[in-house]
Amino acid sequence: MGHDAARGFDAAALLYERSRPEYPPEAVGLLVRLLALRAGRTLLDLGAGTGKLSRLVAARGATVVAIEPAAAMIRQAGGPGILVVRGLAEMHRVLRRGGRLALLWNQRDDTEPWVAALSAIVNRHEGDAPRYRSGAWREAFDASRDLFRPVEEAHFPHVHRVPPDGVVGRVASVSFVAALDAPAREAVLEEVRALLASHPATAGKDELALAYRADLFTWERI
Repeated sequence: MGHDAARGFDAAALLYERSRPEYPPEAVGLLVRLLALRAGRTLLDLGAGTGKLSRLVAARGATVVAIEPAAAMIRQAGGPGILVVRGLAEMHRVLRRGGRLALLWNQRDDTEPWVAALSAIVNRHEGDAPRYRSGAWREAFDASRDLFRPVEEAHFPHVHRVPPDGVVGRVASVSFVAALDAPAREAVLEEVRALLASHPATAGKDELALAYRADLFTWERI
């Protein structure tokens, strides 16, 4: 994780937990099935954030080791059946042969015009922050075909219903936005407020449907 991203997550951990959506039950159910998660099984949740996924899996009976480098984030991640660890590890090294690796992301669905406009505001400030949308993460797997084989890929559209200030909070929780100095950060958030106040799909509404898509990718260790 880059320095700015880590600093941004440390600054916005509580806001991150409150403003980010949960993962859709269908995505979690498929992940649990593909990884055979149940009582007596252990999931390593690498980059656990505030533990949104860790808690959902632990509720299915599996033990979860939640690993996250940002201290402020990992403090939010505890719960029954969850062992919280601050740090990172090599995925192939910690998986036994035949063990499975799943990557699960929630990303805004930019096929909705007002969500695309929101993303355009956010994306102007990303700099060189590593992001799922760049697709660069795939290069590690393309270069490691002797280590992992692909198992399944699935996509789940869902909606996070939030008041307008919840959308503002969602943007404020983005690591590289949270890492901006106060005037620059407030300028971004004011631009978001102006969008929500003027766009036909959001103006005057007390609740907004923020469209997401959960993307699940699963590999097996060779």
